Amino acid sequence: MIVVFDAQCLLCNSWVQFLLKHDKQGIFQFAAIQGQVGSQLLAEAGLKIEGLQTLLLVDGPQSWQHTDAILRVLHALGWPWRLAGVARLIPAALRDALYRVIARNRYQWFGKSEQCLMPDPAVAARFLD
Repeated sequence: MIVVFDAQCLLCNSWVQFLLKHDKQGIFQFAAIQGQVGSQLLAEAGLKIEGLQTLLLVDGPQSWQHTDAILRVLHALGWPWRLAGVARLIPAALRDALYRVIARNRYQWFGKSEQCLMPDPAVAARFLD
């Protein structure tokens, strides 16, 4: 499974750090939207980098966005993160509306890095760009 994320977004980088810490089985790989692999995966999913307001999760030929991507990731992490699946009881339109508000304001609220953060050498192989 590949998590495509905005490497300049500090919230997104925190999400990646969370996944690296809790993904004990090494399920996830990562691709920044600013990199070649990430931008190619976005294009294949019909998304553009400009104005992008979603996380993308790619698993083979399938992809998920917004809260569906987050919930699928948390499910793959196993217990206790699977409990987040109860959020599926909330209609996707409502979950995703909140997601888009956060995504639209992520730089203002959480900050932006002008440089892509470099991964720790111990996990660098999990980054595709």
